[in-house]
Formats: sequence, C-alpha cells, structure tokens
Amino acid sequence: MAYDELRTRLRGVTTALVTPFENGEVAHKAFAELVEWQIGEGIHALSPCGTTGEAPTLNTAEKISLIKTCVDVSAGRVPIVAGTGTNDTVSTIALTSAAAACGADAALIVTPYYNCPSQEGLYRHFEAVARNVQIPIILYNVPKRTGVDLSLETIERLSELPTVIGIKDATGELDRPKRIVRRIDDRLIQLSGHDATAVSFNLERGDGMISVISNVLPATTVELYEACKRADACAARTLGFKLKPLLTAMEQDTNPVPVKYALHHRRGLSPDVRLPLVGVSEETASAIRRACAVIDHVEETPSALIAQHQQAVLSITLAAR
Repeated sequence: MAYDELRTRLRGVTTALVTPFENGEVAHKAFAELVEWQIGEGIHALSPCGTTGEAPTLNTAEKISLIKTCVDVSAGRVPIVAGTGTNDTVSTIALTSAAAACGADAALIVTPYYNCPSQEGLYRHFEAVARNVQIPIILYNVPKRTGVDLSLETIERLSELPTVIGIKDATGELDRPKRIVRRIDDRLIQLSGHDATAVSFNLERGDGMISVISNVLPATTVELYEACKRADACAARTLGFKLKPLLTAMEQDTNPVPVKYALHHRRGLSPDVRLPLVGVSEETASAIRRACAVIDHVEETPSALIAQHQQAVLSITLAAR
C-alpha cells in the first residue's frame, strides 16, 4: 500500500486487538472470527500483537502467526498495523521484517521499555529500525508502561525519517496534538492511544485512535471518530458519555483483562489471559456487566446520556469501594 494511501486510511479507528486463548494456546479460529466481525462493523484498521494483544506473553512464532491470520482474513479490506516493538533493537528489526513479509501494512513500534534509554538512544533505536525495514512505522509513546517519554524534540527528529508516518500517543496529554503540529505541521498522523481522552484529543487536531474499547463496540467508536472528524463536538461528547460507564469499569483492572471479559460477556469470547495477568475480580466483572447494560439501554440525547453516565459511574465507583 502506498504511503499516502496508508496515511489516509489510518485516519480513523484502529482496534488494538485482543488475543483469544483457549487452554493456554492461541485460539486462531476465534481470532479470525473477531477480525471478520470488526471489519463488518466498519472499523478502519486493525492492530494485532500490541499491549492489548498481550504481546509480552507471545513468542515470536505466535506473533507472526497472528499477524498472518489478520492479513489473510482482512484480504486488503483494512490496513493491518502489526505490533512489533521490543526493548531490543535487533529483535525489533527482525520482528518488523517478519511482519512485512507476512503482508502487514505498517508496524506499531513501542518505545523500548525497562532499559530506559536517553532521548538520543530512543532516536537511534527508531532510526535503526527505519533504516533496516521496508515498511511504514508508527511510533508508540506510552510512558506509564515503558518508563520513557518521547520528547517533542525527538518526535520532530523522527518525523524527518521517510518511513515514520505517525505516532500513537498514550500520554493522556490533551495539548500534545497541537504542540506537535506547531513543530512539524502534519508530517505525522497523530493517533490517540488513550480511550478516556480520545474525544478531546481528536477535537484538538488528532487524526484518529488506536482503541481498546473498539474491541467491544467498534461501530460506536467509529461513529464517535466521525463526529470528531466533522468537528461536531456535541455529538462526539454525547457518544463519549455513552462509552464512559464501560471505560470507567474497565479502569478497575489492567488492560487487557477487563476488555477480554467484556468481549466474553457480549460475544462469548474466552476471557482467558496468560500469566502474569489473571482474570477479572467479581467486582470488576459485575461493574462491566452493569456498564454494558447501561450502554444497551441508553437514550442517545446529551442530557439523558449525561444523567445516565453520572449514575452509572457513581454505581460502579461505590461498588469498587
């Protein structure tokens, strides 16, 4: 896929796919069915083998198999953005090359975690990957999980590399899109990696989102993005209120534990996770079920959504105490 076409098609909602497990093994059939359902619901792109896909617990063969399944099922209908980042530059190059060979359209590469490199180290890591692979790269900045934050200066330097086309920003800093645009104009597509602030992010010059909640509610998440795209803040925030009870419930545990339970509750997908993650507590499961019930019966008017959102959040918060 040509870079300009890819940049256009990634402006929207990319689902950060979960990885279904059965008896400890990757459930390839369930994964393929999830991919097909997501595409049918109108999602713009798909991203396997990221944080939500439990990449740290997947071996290389499993990652390659999942990426290939995603590419094969999609059959070109939506772009596939493979999670290929590690905290080792050589391994990242190898996995990114393998993803490209499978037919992935782009690679989502997280900043190296645990080793806490300097800004110069971060630049050289991404520069080495960009130099050695023939696939577009989306930077992934998630300081809460990695312990490092890509500075605006480093983002500006990386934006000059021809294969770096975008950034997934999970800092939750709502002014980031404007600050980045002031430095580099629109050289990078800017994608929210934080569902709770995705509405504000996209109303503030963002270009879309790589979303967790779209695993469960893809069509609603796409509708939310489309409202942001046409600068309809009222509609966007109304839809944000619709999603808020489930987002609040899912914040009670570590991603992807809650979203896998939500998929289990709504679509029968296995909620199993791999150690060191464990399944949801009954309190979190109950909160998710209540949130889903609110979403299913919500009145889609701003005042009704705000009232129902406040009641649902209060109920979930009190139950968690």
